[in-house]
Amino acid sequence: MQAAPRLIRAGSRFGVRHARPMMASQIRLNSTTAAPKKSFSKWAMTKAIVKYGLVGSVAYGIYAMYEQRHPEPQQELDPSKKTIVVLGSGWASTSFLKAIDTTHYNVVVVSPRNYFLFTPLLPSCTVGTIDVRSLVEPVRFITRHKAREVKVYEAECTNVDPERKMLTIKDSSEVKGASAESEIPYDYLVVGIGAQNATFGIKGVEEYGCFLKEVWDAQKIRSKLMDCIETAAFPGQSPEEVDRLLHMVVVGGGPTGVEYAAELHDFLVDDLSSWYPELAGKIKITLVEALPNVLPAFSKQLIDYTESTFKEQNISLHTKTMVKEVHEKDIVVKRPDGSLDTIPYGLLVWATGNTARPLVRNLMAKYPEVQNIRRGLAVDDWLRMKGPEDIFALGDASATHYAPTAQVAAQQGKYLARVFSMLANQEVLEQEIKEAATPEERAKKERKLAKAKDIKPFEYTHQGSLCYIGSDKAIADLPFGPGNVASGGVATYAFWRSAYISNLFSSRNRTLVITDWLKKTILGRDISRE
Repeated sequence: MQAAPRLIRAGSRFGVRHARPMMASQIRLNSTTAAPKKSFSKWAMTKAIVKYGLVGSVAYGIYAMYEQRHPEPQQELDPSKKTIVVLGSGWASTSFLKAIDTTHYNVVVVSPRNYFLFTPLLPSCTVGTIDVRSLVEPVRFITRHKAREVKVYEAECTNVDPERKMLTIKDSSEVKGASAESEIPYDYLVVGIGAQNATFGIKGVEEYGCFLKEVWDAQKIRSKLMDCIETAAFPGQSPEEVDRLLHMVVVGGGPTGVEYAAELHDFLVDDLSSWYPELAGKIKITLVEALPNVLPAFSKQLIDYTESTFKEQNISLHTKTMVKEVHEKDIVVKRPDGSLDTIPYGLLVWATGNTARPLVRNLMAKYPEVQNIRRGLAVDDWLRMKGPEDIFALGDASATHYAPTAQVAAQQGKYLARVFSMLANQEVLEQEIKEAATPEERAKKERKLAKAKDIKPFEYTHQGSLCYIGSDKAIADLPFGPGNVASGGVATYAFWRSAYISNLFSSRNRTLVITDWLKKTILGRDISRE
């Protein structure tokens, strides 16, 4: 009679509890507690995407920079291959070089400068927002990564002999060797030397104006800008002379002129006001444009937005105003009412249109019956120069119905590289047809050859227009469906930056430009003269 209680206690101790049934609600509660269901977290997924995306981007950037620093061995020049000589290292020529398949051709580059310059950001270099070295991509960084060796000559082409298929080149470096001039042959010639600044025959522009097209132009503007400010701060200057020295005049209301005026305004507000407080309030910026408004390629909405922004920034706009003459310390302009006026200046930046280079004019003179467009070489729909059959022209060196922009030049370079690939494919197929063993094989190759000969003409695809207008604002005219989308403001400025970063030709330049922007934001711009 006394064993039963001990057995029950033992059973209780060792977990024998089925004698006391549990409620259904307790069973459901225990099962839920034992196997909790995990909830979906969008925030966790977002963090994971950002984390792994960042890691992947950094890894890709490191790999890209390593690959750029460690190029693969190249094939040597092949005497059996045809030679393409590329003149210039601007947008058109560089895009062509990046896209051309050198397994089919020997390629030679002739350019007075041994680098590509990302010109859309050049106005930022004039005030120290970006260092000029950040926008420079050496040509050999591109050619060294091609499958076959590419010869690069830092020289200027002074003459083209289409009959002999021979070029005369002249050493353009400051240090001259025993041989300063030479001739090189070509099978195909690609002319991508761009254009030079147009002065419209106005007296004094070349002597006293500053252009904004090359690296040395930006450096010259920067030096002269700081000279004007430091000279204005020199003791004993009259008020009239101080006003003249601190008056910065920009001629040309296109994207280059507008962006330079905007960068100059930012330099004044962000930096000069701190380090030259006694002069900052006296600095004036004036933009002179012969047309009725600035940025004629943009929509009316964005033109009005730009002009209102410039008014808020105290940038004076003189539209319908033509420059008649340039002197050392002032310019003579013709007002809309026909009267002449004089505008004193300390710095004059000339950012107007383009005109053909001497070599282009020389080539045009050899074929006067078909080369009758003054602004550049007339070409057909396949970018072949009218006259000779083995010379092609790209970018600002050519005369097409497209606007002379970097977008057009870059697309032309890529297109022409595809054309040369198709020409090489034609030669291969023609040889295979000759060696065909059966009529069926020959017929098959002939169909492929007919398809390869069907080369479509060049068609430009407009990707939109961008322009920085100062105060961390930009405008964008972007194609969308049958029309355009016009946008302006701070958000567009972020898009402007991302678009330019993505269009830089290498990871090296992207890294340098982003670093320059960060340095400017944290440390400000450098105000030293050099």
